[in-house]
Amino acid sequence: MSIPNRVAPPADSSVEQRLQRVEDQLAIRDLTARYNFAIDNRDLDAVRLLFAQNGSFGSKDGAMRATGIDAILEQFKSRFSVLGATNHFAHDHVIWFESQTRARGMLSVHAEVWRKEQPMLTALRYDDVYEKIDGLWRFSERLLSFFYYLNVMDYPQALGRLERNMASGTPVAADFPERLPTYVEMRPGHAGPGQTR
Repeated sequence: MSIPNRVAPPADSSVEQRLQRVEDQLAIRDLTARYNFAIDNRDLDAVRLLFAQNGSFGSKDGAMRATGIDAILEQFKSRFSVLGATNHFAHDHVIWFESQTRARGMLSVHAEVWRKEQPMLTALRYDDVYEKIDGLWRFSERLLSFFYYLNVMDYPQALGRLERNMASGTPVAADFPERLPTYVEMRPGHAGPGQTR
């Protein structure tokens, strides 16, 4: 997902429209924060309230893919079976509106994770679609991609490799930035599966 250059409301918007846009942005940021807390708390009842009934959740590497709230919750149950305590925290978040009831966003996140009986760190991004349903913003789509998913001890050496996703135990190429066209343009020869530095 590429971020548009202009994410502000049109200059001819009324004060009321601009205020509504600010309120909507705050509500969407609240949605993503509540998601992190719900996941860390393993509160699937709270997660259910965050997604549209026909929403989708997946990962760019294809390891996760679910459509519909019940399938999404079952997918989380499966993932929780290999996870101990987790601590997700969000960073930069860009939101742009397609209409009064639909928006897109990109969010960067880190997490501390106990997975398969080992301490791991992950850096990821969410490419989101949000919909305002009955006055509340919900996730319509969440697609996560990984910069890395590593054992804590591997962190110092792993950032120089393309295969930085160790979530499954088998090295997998990172989803970004090496696969992004802008990255490839700036660093020819440093992109694509299987290439290392």
